[in-house]
Amino acid sequence: MSGSPTSSAADRPSAPAGWRLWVLGARPRTLPAAVAPVLVGTAAAPRSELRWWVFLCAMGVAVFVQIATNYANDYSDGRRGTDDPTARVGPPRLVGNGLATPGEVKRAMLVAFGLTALFGTPLVLFVDWRLVFVGVAAIAAGWFYTGGSRPYGYAGFGEVFVFVFFGLVATVGSFYVQALTVTWLPVVAGVALGCLATALLVVNNLRDIPGDTAVGKQTLAVRLGDRATRGLYVVLMVVPFLLLPIMAGLGERPVAAVAFVALVLARRPVVEVLGGARGARLIAVLGDTGRVHLVYGLLVAVGFLIGG
Repeated sequence: MSGSPTSSAADRPSAPAGWRLWVLGARPRTLPAAVAPVLVGTAAAPRSELRWWVFLCAMGVAVFVQIATNYANDYSDGRRGTDDPTARVGPPRLVGNGLATPGEVKRAMLVAFGLTALFGTPLVLFVDWRLVFVGVAAIAAGWFYTGGSRPYGYAGFGEVFVFVFFGLVATVGSFYVQALTVTWLPVVAGVALGCLATALLVVNNLRDIPGDTAVGKQTLAVRLGDRATRGLYVVLMVVPFLLLPIMAGLGERPVAAVAFVALVLARRPVVEVLGGARGARLIAVLGDTGRVHLVYGLLVAVGFLIGG
């Protein structure tokens, strides 16, 4: 959001229709947070143990739980009235902007959660039955982020959820379903990717500080304030590159250091945030952060595969 409490209709993005509307609600810019850890966790496993059907199931779980969480967020925020269409600078929200009814968005959410379970079922049946607990925890965390009577996303704990589930759990879990063990390599990789995933949420909440403050939504950004949130974003963007040499050493896969190339992409969003970017400029930062996340993950995965 911008520093002013409102924005004109001309400043707000126009909304698509039909199937594109549901793509909008799925929030594609957040999907690198689901894709990258599965790629890296899978690539970290010994190549002799890779099973492509397991990879596809893990990717399906990660992508659809992310989409379901986004729909759940849209539904719950819209029902609570915290997505004020007159004040939003970011993309329109389905319920908040009246583009879809709460019931329609809830059904989309249930379909996405159902697909999460569908992709996870083969992993439970043929890999390890205990994975059912991980799946249930991920689905519950996705709903209670903004759903229920006391959503933890409104209390400043959203970043913890993202770091744990889209960093550690997704990366280590993707490694485990291939190798049936856990080593330090996917754990460190999970920390790196968790930082980048959390950076996506941090910059999103940085943009929304004025509006969230107005409606009493106590995100971590609201609690920390503008300046500290910008500092947190920079830390989250830097730490993954500091961990690259450790990953290369732990896995004896020096080619993973090629991911330092992603520093080139990271420069612009970091400079923008440190320079005080607000409002619509932070929408571009969000997109840039997603690209850094995806490119970093792809290059680390390639490095792991070549060196494995």
